[in-house]
Amino acid sequence: MKAPTALIADDEEPMRDMLRTRLRECWPELAITAEAANGVEAIALAGQHQPDVVFLDIRMPGLSGIEAARMLFNRCHIVFVTAYDQYAIEAFEQGALDYLLKPVGGERLKTTCARLKERIGQRPHDIAAQLSRLLDGRGGGEPGRGGKRDYLHWIQAQVGSSLRMISTREILFFQADEKYTRVQTAQGEVLIRKTLKELADELDPDEFWRIHRSTLVRVDAIAEVTRDLRGRQMVRVKNCPEQLEVSRGNTHLFQQM
Repeated sequence: MKAPTALIADDEEPMRDMLRTRLRECWPELAITAEAANGVEAIALAGQHQPDVVFLDIRMPGLSGIEAARMLFNRCHIVFVTAYDQYAIEAFEQGALDYLLKPVGGERLKTTCARLKERIGQRPHDIAAQLSRLLDGRGGGEPGRGGKRDYLHWIQAQVGSSLRMISTREILFFQADEKYTRVQTAQGEVLIRKTLKELADELDPDEFWRIHRSTLVRVDAIAEVTRDLRGRQMVRVKNCPEQLEVSRGNTHLFQQM
């Protein structure tokens, strides 16, 4: 029988060392196949190593553990590692999410490992709803942010056999394209399976405007707005020759036109 595998993601090396040591003591059969220092690395390494379990620190630079989990939960079992207080821990327990409290060890680690041993080989739980609540701040999972929602900052795209991480700051616009959504950057385009509706719900509405039912555009990528011969408002985006139509229901976004 294949030995179970895991990935550890934490931006503090001593914490990764501690967790690796405690896991070796509690679950010697578990093989740690990779370690990541941030959420972006965690996504890339998970795609490369296909671990059974990913241990994710909540607070990491670039991409938080919860944001990374939203990209990984359907491929592996997720365990959050957190230093949060009891109020936040209650949110995890109510959402049936696995967690470890720093410093890692003791009975909680044994309980988590026992749960994971039972789940290995089974389909990971669908925790999308719980993750959304944590990101929205409704579950108390991100204390210290004053309840402000943490919007999507990275887009995951499969390009051939590689996994590409695209910062939303690089994206000029999204456009629905049959079963896919086109992601346009100054360097080119890729296709993703996430729908435009999902993106509209997850992106910061102050950064991305939905100018058409099939188009989301980054506000600071807009170069100018003009009218064509038919009177339609057309958006020209920086570093891209293409013009994007503004639907009648969204002309209020450019009221001065």
